[in-house]
Amino acid sequence: MSFGFFGIQFGFALQNANTSRIFETLGADTNNLALYWLAAPVTGLLIQPIIGFYSDRTWSNRWGRRRPYFAVGAILASLALCLMPNAAVLWMAVGTLWIMDASINVSMEPFRAFVGDMLPPDQRTRGFAMQSFFIGCGAIIASFLPYIFTNWLGIPNSAPKGVIPDSVKYSFFIGALMLLTTVMWTVFSTKEYPPEAGVQESLRNREKRRIDEEEFWKEKFFKIGILLSALGLLLSIGIYAGSLEKELFVLGIGLLAFGFIHLLAYKYIVQGRSYLGMVSMVKDFNSMPKTMVQLAFVQFFSWFALFAMWIYTTPAITSFIYHTSDKTSAAYNDGADWVGVLFGMYNGVAAVAALFLPALAKRTSRRATHLFALTCGGLGLISFYFVSDPKMLLLSMTGVGIAWASILSIPYAMLSGALPAEKMGYYMGVFNFFIVIPQIICGTILGFLLKNVFAEQSIWILVTGGISMIISGLLCLRVRSSDEVVI
Repeated sequence: MSFGFFGIQFGFALQNANTSRIFETLGADTNNLALYWLAAPVTGLLIQPIIGFYSDRTWSNRWGRRRPYFAVGAILASLALCLMPNAAVLWMAVGTLWIMDASINVSMEPFRAFVGDMLPPDQRTRGFAMQSFFIGCGAIIASFLPYIFTNWLGIPNSAPKGVIPDSVKYSFFIGALMLLTTVMWTVFSTKEYPPEAGVQESLRNREKRRIDEEEFWKEKFFKIGILLSALGLLLSIGIYAGSLEKELFVLGIGLLAFGFIHLLAYKYIVQGRSYLGMVSMVKDFNSMPKTMVQLAFVQFFSWFALFAMWIYTTPAITSFIYHTSDKTSAAYNDGADWVGVLFGMYNGVAAVAALFLPALAKRTSRRATHLFALTCGGLGLISFYFVSDPKMLLLSMTGVGIAWASILSIPYAMLSGALPAEKMGYYMGVFNFFIVIPQIICGTILGFLLKNVFAEQSIWILVTGGISMIISGLLCLRVRSSDEVVI
């Protein structure tokens, strides 16, 4: 069931460790890196809830419910991985990132719901931990690939200005093959349970009962739509009037878009078209289980830290430890390769830690386990500031790896017990909002902070990420999971 995640994370690891390097090689300004990375989270924000919603309503006796989405996403993502290192100009690389992330999300979101569909509550912590294990295994190999090609096989690690090194290109080609092969293994080797008649009937009855609630939803959608639209407009005007960083417009536009969606749902209800899928999605979004709302804050701060790390580890290490910003220099490319090693390190630690987290959660609780793991990760990121020897960063990444294993498993185990079975896919997709929103905020404010607060010292972004991760762990203590006693 989870083997496909090996390939999916192969693609994600190559993206996370090398995208900033590719962007900078093609001429990107370091201050704009976070803006260019926005393609990835915006894509996830749009794709995952839609895929989750429709995968809940898909069933084929031959292909099942989730597996068609696994297959289509894998094919498209593999093609994008082949295109990414061959981008000739910056805008092509940014566009390919958008396509690649959208495709990976098409495959990844149903994998989360797959565990919830197929496993009983007492096996879900172990099920999501197994996903973390395969994620760690795939990521450690993918992260090391440029280093392996350079130092073991003698493939060039540097190239003329504006050209991606061959070591990076070959890594992406291998990643495309691995992603396609492993996801297809899951597609052809697993069998899904058909939807239970009672579950489907429950869904139909629930939709019928909601006809009596249309007046309530109309009023609520109208108020929320007006409020969000007004906030988005005022924020955009303030950014323009204050001549603030252009990246901040993303926040204003996001609020406007979300307000517009609520007003559109209001209009459809008025027109008697509340049966439309979009209306159902907006209703369900506004009816999230309490556990999901509590976990939203935990996810926000932990993924803010991760996104800051993925964007700024390369410029932070090359400038703060290797003391260079020359993209064509041997020192810069050595530092960039070492980032791949470090990313491989934390993913390797995550693969091992994932095997032990369920036992720790059983002895303590999921909340305490997540707090411990996130504290390890936060201290690991903060320690970057105090390290001068690159090899010592392996110890820092050990803490990050423990946190990464927990982030990929514990919140989903806590969440799955609180979700209605017939909407597992949709709510898992919506849960991605609380991964994507902090990433979008990273993309809009980190460049501003780097320039105006941190004097263009990228290392301070990593320290900020460490503090954010510790805050996330503390917030986890507030979460109440309905099946906490069952591990």
